[in-house]
Amino acid sequence: MTKKTFSKLSLFFTAFITCAIWALLIWDHYHGGVPSHHFFANKDLPAISNWWGGLLLPVLTVWLLFRIQKRVFLPKNDDQEIKKQLKQVLYGCGGGLILGLLISFFFNLGNDDVPGYLILSLFPLALLLPIYRAECLLGFVLAMTYTFGGVLPTIIGSVLITICFILYRVVREGVLWLLRKFSPSKKV
Repeated sequence: MTKKTFSKLSLFFTAFITCAIWALLIWDHYHGGVPSHHFFANKDLPAISNWWGGLLLPVLTVWLLFRIQKRVFLPKNDDQEIKKQLKQVLYGCGGGLILGLLISFFFNLGNDDVPGYLILSLFPLALLLPIYRAECLLGFVLAMTYTFGGVLPTIIGSVLITICFILYRVVREGVLWLLRKFSPSKKV
């Protein structure tokens, strides 16, 4: 895949997401009203209308796809490396989608414990895998949009990827440095 092809696919995907979110908002509007969601499902905290998702999701999609494109299509990357990177993008987006769908599913069942455990499971995983990347956030937000709107998953996902970034880039690297420093070196 070339950078130009990826750019075209990104535009089509963004157009699809834009149409999908606006179709959902219009459907909600004519079938009982567009819902609003409170932070932490607490009625004492402010509510955010799903209408904001109609603006946020297209902008977020374009921005995250641009970040992916910028990382994958580096001048030093040959075709083989680009294929490898794109495969990792699909895995990351798929993982974010699965996590978001599971959280939404258990939340809709009324089970508040499992979504919390799923979110907490990200922290040890972040020490092993780079789950802070744009594709993971994109999959996570898109999967949760139907249940929670576009804004809350974006806020929660942004906080989570920031924590995961720190765990992967700072904590993990620090532990690896310590292991290298204090491991017995073999002299030949």
